[in-house]
Amino acid sequence: MGEQTRIQTQTQPLPHHETSSQPQPTAPVTETPTDLSQNPSYSSKIPVRPHKLRKLSSIAAADSTDGGDSSNTLVVSKPSTSTTATATKNRRRNSSQLARVPPSAIAPLSAAGEIDAALRHLRAADPLLADLIDSLPRPAFDSHQPPFLALTKNILYQQLAYKAGTSIYTRFVEFCGGEDNVSPDTVLSLSTSQLRQIGVSGRKAIYLYDLANKYKSGILSDNLIVGMDDKSLFTMLSMVKGIGSWSVHMFMIFSLHRPDVLPVSDVGVRKGVQTLYGLEELPRPPQMEHLCEKWRPYRSVGSWYLWRLVEGKGNSQSGAGTALEGIMPLQQHIGQQEKMQQQHQLQLLEPINGTTSFGACIWGR
Repeated sequence: MGEQTRIQTQTQPLPHHETSSQPQPTAPVTETPTDLSQNPSYSSKIPVRPHKLRKLSSIAAADSTDGGDSSNTLVVSKPSTSTTATATKNRRRNSSQLARVPPSAIAPLSAAGEIDAALRHLRAADPLLADLIDSLPRPAFDSHQPPFLALTKNILYQQLAYKAGTSIYTRFVEFCGGEDNVSPDTVLSLSTSQLRQIGVSGRKAIYLYDLANKYKSGILSDNLIVGMDDKSLFTMLSMVKGIGSWSVHMFMIFSLHRPDVLPVSDVGVRKGVQTLYGLEELPRPPQMEHLCEKWRPYRSVGSWYLWRLVEGKGNSQSGAGTALEGIMPLQQHIGQQEKMQQQHQLQLLEPINGTTSFGACIWGR
């Protein structure tokens, strides 16, 4: 009995906070088992190893060699095969959808190679427009005016015949000391009476002052206008008194050379869509958007060809191929376009600031 007690005492484990440098005797195989259920204090003497958390599965092999208990290891689970397959399928579907989206044109039409890229795209996208492109000369978007000067010029030419608008604009520039001196400060320095002396109406004077004040307050600037995307630019310029959607579209095409503008309120473009697609009536803006959607991202160039189509209808090809400075409609058709504008103005969703071909003419000068 004493021997049995001695053996049990020697084989009892040390508490986990105690250490011993002496080797421990090995218990014989015939050791009498101890009933743990009847000895509640025995569990407090069982050594407890601190849990080791495995942060990354890639270090599992290193952890397993240090004697750690694998049952206490936190294992990072890998995604199931079905989840991986679903993610791959979604990526493939998204890639195929993006592949069907037309290329985005970022550079202005005056940049090198942009006109060639536009013509390639339009020819491939619309066979009817391809025939029109082949029958007319290449467009050119090479006018370079500061945004403030171009917007001021548009306001002065509104609702006037080309000759009258040119006369008023010339006198206005002389008052300012030349086109290089047309600035917000110069415009605000001119009184209403001075503007009336050169033929500027009181309403147009208000428009000019509003544009200049928005520049002075920092709401607008030439740099901001050039850097804005099309949607933001349309919103900001439409806030200026006297500048509506038609004026913004003309400015974006002929001054900033934006490649993807469809002037849905322009009578000339509406008439061109009607002629190109053989419609019985002038198309409304939603119908124009639908028909010209395939021209993206070069709807500005498509619109340019529609203007030329309307101008050249009933004239010789050589007459249709002669344009003012390469991008403006023919001056001899201005009167005809003004008449067309008056006939169809009531059909537009909002009033148009100026006449169709006449407006395009002043923007490029």
